[in-house]
Amino acid sequence: MQSISLIIWLMVCAAQDARERHIANILTLGAGALALAWLLWTGNTWLGAEAVQGGLAFLLALAFTLPGYWMGRMGAGDVKLVTALALATDGMHVLGTIIGAGIASVLWLLFSPKIWLYMSQSLRERLRYMPPQMSKKQPFAPFVLAGAVLTMACLR
Repeated sequence: MQSISLIIWLMVCAAQDARERHIANILTLGAGALALAWLLWTGNTWLGAEAVQGGLAFLLALAFTLPGYWMGRMGAGDVKLVTALALATDGMHVLGTIIGAGIASVLWLLFSPKIWLYMSQSLRERLRYMPPQMSKKQPFAPFVLAGAVLTMACLR
């Protein structure tokens, strides 16, 4: 059940990022605050890892996302999204999600020119900021969603 709630949260974040190129603070900071409160209250992450693992996952998430933010490749919402996910999971989930997001991003860059041609106009409008021509500044949350789904499927 906890995994499903994380996937639903990531779906909402991914949809908003693909549509608006922005993730609302209520989604990222709110989820991060809830995950931190759960961690401090129970001594475990949302998925049941020990608090130390959640803290290490948080540091790992910062290590992966802050360089991209400083170089202008990622937005602050992406950093908050991955760190909130880290507080709710553990280091293996964060690492798998980042690797999966990278793979999904490369696959999108390779196959999106062909896929985009066959998408309906309404779907293209919903994915407004993901056309193949925008390869330099793609929204990251949809790829985080793909990476998290693959990671959770492999680790569960």
